[in-house]
This record gives sequence, structure tokens and C-alpha cells, in this order.
Amino acid sequence: MDIVRRCNLPPASYASDNIRSSSTLRLVTSPNQPSRTEDTTLAIHRERAERLLNLVRLGFLGLLGVAAVVYAPHISPSVRRVNWLVLVPLLAWSLAQVVLGRRVRRLPEWLSIANPVVDITAVTTILLGYGLVESPSLALKAPIVLAYFAILAARPIASSARRAAAVATLMVLEYGSVVAFFVVSGRVTLTDNPVAASVGQDLAILDEGTKLVLLIVAGVISTYATAWHERLADTYYREAQYREQLQVALGKARMQSLKLQLAPHFLFNTLNGISALISTDTLAAERMLVGLSDFLRLSLELAGSEEVPLDREIRLLERYLAIQELRGQSLLRIVVDVAAGTSRALVPSLILQPLAENAIKHGFSERAGRGSLEIHTSRVHDSLVLKICDDGVGETLVAGKVPRMGVGIGNARARLQQLYGDAHTFDVESAPGRGFAVTIMLPFHTVAAKA
Repeated sequence: MDIVRRCNLPPASYASDNIRSSSTLRLVTSPNQPSRTEDTTLAIHRERAERLLNLVRLGFLGLLGVAAVVYAPHISPSVRRVNWLVLVPLLAWSLAQVVLGRRVRRLPEWLSIANPVVDITAVTTILLGYGLVESPSLALKAPIVLAYFAILAARPIASSARRAAAVATLMVLEYGSVVAFFVVSGRVTLTDNPVAASVGQDLAILDEGTKLVLLIVAGVISTYATAWHERLADTYYREAQYREQLQVALGKARMQSLKLQLAPHFLFNTLNGISALISTDTLAAERMLVGLSDFLRLSLELAGSEEVPLDREIRLLERYLAIQELRGQSLLRIVVDVAAGTSRALVPSLILQPLAENAIKHGFSERAGRGSLEIHTSRVHDSLVLKICDDGVGETLVAGKVPRMGVGIGNARARLQQLYGDAHTFDVESAPGRGFAVTIMLPFHTVAAKA
């Protein structure tokens, strides 16, 4: 057997960093900590919610502006000034976020705490302003107090549980401080008669206490709902993570099963050849056994590896061809043509050997005389092209496919589909008396690119 090499392969290196093992695809996450993917995805959804809430805020402020204009003739100038002194800065704040959102891909994360703080402070400012320029009774009985609850309702979709708790605490403190200020300053008198308070300027202790309790309860509910959403998201992402790991494990098991199909097929043929030589040529049988041992040693070093550098796959193929020479294939001429720049490209491990075995077994077993087997590699744009062709007896194809697909071709097709899906092609060309050719095109990538 003559082996013609048209390339300069680098020295053999069997370090583990030259192999891409499927074990590196496992995603390991501490059960007590959310994954980075989870954090990022949750942050993206919260940022989108903050954009939506800003639009809601703009709409609400627009309605308040219309109401301020409609009620302007019926309220004092000082109350009108309070309304506009709060509404105009809030509108400017919301419009600035709209402009910022158009210029940046992601809004700053601090807006998720700044926005509710601004909203709460704006409501508190209106209450305080009404109480100072008009009367505390008007301020604390105004429907604007209900805006506190709207602010709390938005927290589960836009904030973390900690920030929701901080917002709820701030809200209770601000409202309680306003009530305490009016009472301590003597601007309002507390009474235990809610009926009298409803028609007068006094404040009912029961009414204000109920408001504070409701704000506290709403804050607790908002914080709990936010924490519940976070736990739900955590559960969802962990289940998705588990499904992803399961898919990787199933893919690895399938690949291993396909590779194991090759072992008995090749071993049976080789051991059968050794058995035939033992009685006629003991020295040749020993050399074949040593060659088989060398081949299996290299194969075991690649156990569990989905992809290996092309130069290692070529060297493994040469060990196999050396065994074939001892089996009586000395009339076979081998041409290995590895294009420059492709020797370090990653290819499926043990992809060339079964195709070469298919060519030797079916292409030359029924043909007398010398034959040739050629392996060519090249790079076409972002694809690696492998071509294995022989000048054997050939075969009639049916619809471009081999009618009786053997273990070698069938196994190669299945493994390529498992590894690359639709990102690869596997083409067969043959005709009676015109040889057999297999052309594989797969994504070009190297060890450095995968690191």
C-alpha cells in the first residue's frame, strides 16, 4: 500500500485541550443562586415593564393635566400652582425617559427604584402642598391618595422584592409623616367621631389609621407578589436549564451509541483477518495485532469526544490503513490531500475510518488489480469540505442515495445530523465502474474558536 501525503501535519499532540468533549457542554448552577442567564432575562423583562409603566405614567399625567384645566375655575390660584409645580416636572421626567429609551438599548437599572420614589414623592408633595396652601382636610381627603396604591401595584412587574419592600416602606413613612406634620403643627385636629370628621375640618383617628393599615397591607402584598414572581421565574429557568442539560445528555448518549456501533464492526473484521493469518503468516498476524492495539489506544484516548482536530483524525485513519495493508490490501494507493489551514479544523471523531472501510470493502473487494483511495480537505468560506473517493466498482444510486446503506455510511450520516443538524451536507456520487465518492460539508471551526 502506498500512502501519498500532500500536506505537512503538525506533530501529534494528545493533550485534552485539543479535544472538544461533550462534557464541557454541561451547565452547572448552584441550587441556591440564580443563573446569570436567569438574572439577565429577568432584568430584560423588568426593563421592558419600566418602559411600559413610563407610558402609563405619561397617560395618567395627561389626564391629571386635563382635570387641572377643567377644575381650574373652581379652585384657588394657590392650589392651581401646586398642581402645575408637580405635574410639569413629572411630565419632563417621563418625556426624558422616552427620549432616553429611543437612544439606548437598555434603560439604566436604577430607574426601577428612582421612578417609584419620584412618583411617591410627587403624591406626597401634592398632599403637603394642598395642606399648606388650603387645608389639611382637603389634602388628606383628596382622591390623589389612591395613587399610592397604583404605584404599589406596578412593583411586581418592574422591581425586585427588596426594592418593592423599600418602596412600600417609603410610602408608609411619607404618608405618616404628612399626617404627623399636620397634627403636630396644629393645622388639623384629630377626633374619634368619623361622622363629624367627614363634614368638618377635623380628621378621624379611625380613618387615618385605616389608611395607614391599608397602605401597609398593600405594601406587604406588593412585596410578596414580587417575591412570588421571582420564585416563579427561578423555577421556570431551572426547569428550562434541566431540560437543556437533559437534551445534551441524550445527544451525548446517542453519539456514544453511534460510535459504539463502529467498534464491533471494525473489530470483527480485523480479528477475523488476524485469525486467518495466524496459521499462514505468524509474523504478519503479530504486526496486525500490534497495529490493532495502537489503533484502539488512540481510539480510547478520544472516547467521549465529539470532535477532534483533523490532523488527529488523519493519523487515526493511517493506523487503520496500515492494518488493511497487513490484511492484503497492498495494491491500494492512498492519497491524503489536506489543504493549508484545515489541519486544525474540528471534525467528528472517527468520521473518516468507516468511510474508508466502506470504500475498501465495497469498492475493491470484487475488483482485481491496483486501486486508489483519495481523501481531500478544503475550506470554502465558512465551511470545511471533506471528500473521500475511490476508483472502485461503484454502485447504482437510487434518487441520489445508496440503496443498501452499510454501517459506515449510515453511521456517518446519523452522527453528522446529530452534531450539526441542517448546518451540514452529505452527498454521494457513484455509478457502476466509475468509483464512489462521499463529500461532506460542515461548519469550519477550530479549537481556538471553540474555546
